[in-house]
Amino acid sequence: MAFAGRPEENGYSERLIRTIKEKHVSLTEYQNMADARDQIAHFIEDVFQRRRILGNPTPKEYEERWSKEHINK
Repeated sequence: MAFAGRPEENGYSERLIRTIKEKHVSLTEYQNMADARDQIAHFIEDVFQRRRILGNPTPKEYEERWSKEHINK
């Protein structure tokens, strides 16, 4: 969520929630709340953070690239 006074940042979190709902939650049946938490955590960590199609960088790849460019100069 955005910092106080920065509503323009809410779009990023809203888009993440939409992606999780469209690409995982609406396509999955959960046995219980614990199963839902486990499967959604797996989706975020193993699918959303590490895999992309069409050549777009994952959040992890973007972070690594940014670190190399800005921190490891």
